[in-house]
Amino acid sequence: MINETILIACKKMQREAQRQVYEYMSPKLYRTCKRYLKKEEEIEEVLADAFYTIFTKMDQLKELGAFEAWARKITVNNCLHQLKRNVNFNLYLEDTKLHLQPESLPETHLEEEDLLNLLNFIPEGCKTIFNLFVIEGYGHKEIASMLQISEGTSKSQLNVAKTKLKELVSNHYYQKVK
Repeated sequence: MINETILIACKKMQREAQRQVYEYMSPKLYRTCKRYLKKEEEIEEVLADAFYTIFTKMDQLKELGAFEAWARKITVNNCLHQLKRNVNFNLYLEDTKLHLQPESLPETHLEEEDLLNLLNFIPEGCKTIFNLFVIEGYGHKEIASMLQISEGTSKSQLNVAKTKLKELVSNHYYQKVK
């Protein structure tokens, strides 16, 4: 956790404090971006924009103890803004073909990282809503508002994401070798 002295200095736009905050937060916020975006250049662009917003709006942060959650929320919002340019969240493909190379998966039990990697094989809209609901903890009403969709669409997309993930897990992790 970053101490309050560094955050106060960061609020005063002190470069050394900003560097320390960046070094501490960038791996965490990079992983957040990676859950939503596939292209490395988009991830880097969104991450840079997020840090710009974080550093220029630090004066709006009332409770320094909430800094990490606040920074993550800014990053998620930037990811969603990027996704809205390319993804229609009201559509999903029931028949999406899942091209996953079984040999690229570990032969051991399913880990959290493996599950997050499987998210890359489901449609973007479903993946985004899964991330927002399951990982970030938003409710369907909040997701609907953020993505400008109905609550029913949010619920439907989450259901599709869960179904496709179960299918991926059972097909590629729990098949018995005959």
